[in-house]
Amino acid sequence: MDRTFMFIGALMGFVGVGLGAFGAHGLRGRLSPEMLSVFETGVRYQMYHALALLAVALMMSRVEGRLVVIAGWSFTAGILIFSGSLYALALTGVTTLGAITPIGGVAFLAGWVALAIAAF
Repeated sequence: MDRTFMFIGALMGFVGVGLGAFGAHGLRGRLSPEMLSVFETGVRYQMYHALALLAVALMMSRVEGRLVVIAGWSFTAGILIFSGSLYALALTGVTTLGAITPIGGVAFLAGWVALAIAAF
């Protein structure tokens, strides 16, 4: 499982860098400043949680229990739902997509809580 989260974290980091470059170079001038900011927020949270997934992978050999695994899957779901919905919102302008963004935020929070509890 540690290799799974290391792979997902590395992949999400790679994709995050690519999307960040796409946003900075390909979307500037094509999106409103507000929608570009929404896109950049998605990239920023994706990168934070890609690093968190790498930390989860490292923690798995030191901390026993299911909570670290729960944290890893919560971070993964958060990236897909939170960042994914922000990318879709920015690129399509469909504002109803913003309604699912908080679900991804809750997944991020759940991951951090699971990690904190696992530390004890």
